Amino acid sequence: EIIKKASGENKVGNWGLGNEYEIQALLSKYGLPTDYITMDFTMDQIDQDTITLASAMTYNELGLIKNSYDGGYGYGDEIGVIDMNDEGVAMLEDMLFCTKAFAEANPNTVKAFTTASMKGWVYACEHPDEAAEIVFKYGSSVSADHQKYMASEVAKLVTTDTKGNSVPAANVGQMDDEAIQQTLDLAKQYIKIDDATAAEKLQALTLDDIRSKDYLTYDGGAVEKADLKIQLKWLPQSQFMGYYVALDKGYYTEVGLNVEIVSGGGDVSETVAVNNGTVDFGVTWVSNLINANAGGMELVEVAQVYQRSGLVLCYKKSQFTK
Repeated sequence: EIIKKASGENKVGNWGLGNEYEIQALLSKYGLPTDYITMDFTMDQIDQDTITLASAMTYNELGLIKNSYDGGYGYGDEIGVIDMNDEGVAMLEDMLFCTKAFAEANPNTVKAFTTASMKGWVYACEHPDEAAEIVFKYGSSVSADHQKYMASEVAKLVTTDTKGNSVPAANVGQMDDEAIQQTLDLAKQYIKIDDATAAEKLQALTLDDIRSKDYLTYDGGAVEKADLKIQLKWLPQSQFMGYYVALDKGYYTEVGLNVEIVSGGGDVSETVAVNNGTVDFGVTWVSNLINANAGGMELVEVAQVYQRSGLVLCYKKSQFTK
């Protein structure tokens, strides 16, 4: 009822830019038009009632709209949420990738980097407050309080799957083929590509075209390349805490790597930066890699960090109790 009312009033909001596919899948599920209002990167529009259902990441915008700390809107329990995992339209988000050529030429490097990164993620999820402080030390786009909120919520995405089952520490970074297949299926349905060749390639993509499980364990072989760069999807924040923890705790050094973390959010996207060799690794959403490979890139996912979707639609409960 909430979704139908908001859709009927054309008051469903999303940022677009590839973040909209789950929202469109949700609207389609209920037989509704897939139109949405483009949101800015604040929660002002739901605050001002220009949209009724606002997209939010559990670890970011949801915290801002609910909490009262610096930068927060302080709505608390007045905010309700519609979860993409519960609705069966979840698409997987943050994962680690490189080019297929880099992985094939530097298998030990990729294994060592992946293993050290996942060690960082396990530690970060077990010590979210400390992880938030480490990220804050390296630079932050948000307050220290929001960074801690973010860390605690990100930990849930890394250690819980789309069905709500716990993911043990030993399985952090593993790839759930069923969840990745659902992401691929929804991507094929909702990614719009004008180029006919790319559109055809998108429909032909299989799991083996986008991910490899060959690099999840490292047995100590000599790394082929020691100096590495990884580009994040966005600015320094707890969304990426595992990499900062791995750097800060010396996990990369332990396996013979010298790693530089490069902020995202600039003019060059993480997929382009990895594809052109500016950086060796990147962090992006699975749908972004699918889109890039359809367009002719040869990228490969080597670890799935987030095991469930962090995207929700949030609303003011008072709007629906009148």
